[in-house]
Amino acid sequence: MTTRPDAANTEAPDPTATTGHTTSPTSDPTPDPTATDLAASSDGVGGTRAGLPVVARTREELREARARLDDGDVAVVMTMGALHDGHATLIRTARRTHAHVVVTIFLNPLQFGPKEDLSRYPRTFDADLEICREAGVDLVFAPTPDVVYPDGDPGVRISAGPLGDVLEGQSRPGHFDGMLTVVAKLMHLTRCTSAYFGQKDAQQLLLIRRMCRDLDFPVNVVSVPTVREPDGLAMSSRNTYLTPSDRETALCLSAALRAGAAAAEEGPSAIRRAARAVLVREPLALVDYLVLVDPHTLVDVPEWYRGEALLAVAGRVGTTRLIDNLPVLVGPRGGPLETFSQP
Repeated sequence: MTTRPDAANTEAPDPTATTGHTTSPTSDPTPDPTATDLAASSDGVGGTRAGLPVVARTREELREARARLDDGDVAVVMTMGALHDGHATLIRTARRTHAHVVVTIFLNPLQFGPKEDLSRYPRTFDADLEICREAGVDLVFAPTPDVVYPDGDPGVRISAGPLGDVLEGQSRPGHFDGMLTVVAKLMHLTRCTSAYFGQKDAQQLLLIRRMCRDLDFPVNVVSVPTVREPDGLAMSSRNTYLTPSDRETALCLSAALRAGAAAAEEGPSAIRRAARAVLVREPLALVDYLVLVDPHTLVDVPEWYRGEALLAVAGRVGTTRLIDNLPVLVGPRGGPLETFSQP
């Protein structure tokens, strides 16, 4: 483990680290079905779709397509594109409960800092649309920045406050303000009743829940456990940047989390010590932080603490910055959790 001396990085946000500019499909000769096409059909809650979902690229197309859906039961899954099975799991989970599912595909420029390369983020719209079709999505909203921000850079943004200044916020100043601003706009535009996010982006999830609670958004925010590759690596769109050797190195992050969770019965110090021991054996991983914090305040838990905690790690492998975390029960009968018992 090599500790990073600074927080500057060129990380591409995940989804969902969520969402700017998406390119139109270039390999599919068949035009996207739009809101002016026939309305999408489904087999009811949990049903599968016979064809591609409706694709809306403008606000007018979105309003028209959204009007065809049942206003009372619409879930949204927000992404930045480059979908993988983690996103598909979010969609399928939402589909099991809701009559309709909307997916947004938007690379949000507000989430990219001056040292983060927006143009480097993968764009795979055709493949994304196929994943949406297979998972039973009714509607895909894939706008460009001028649609989401018609007046350019917004003069008013949502502030993440102190919770947005620590951990990822310390490494990426302003990132969470941009994230919350676009999430708020997409919640309004899609008029969703529920929104599904992955536990992998734990700080993002916490901030979205706080925004909805503090600002009275009538949206139920649902967390879904982190989806992992068979070797334990957390699924992320940025994994495509990893070379084969980088990928082997990256496994130390999830291994550290598992080692820490295995020591949960012994208390916070034992958790941190066990996780750190794994990281120090991998010198090619440049660790930004390894923390055990309260899942609601992101403050380090004291030695006497017993209960649920968030064990989180971030670091750079090669040119790619990765994050991962694991909910942990600290104390007697302690160990890893899929999600926290209380949102």
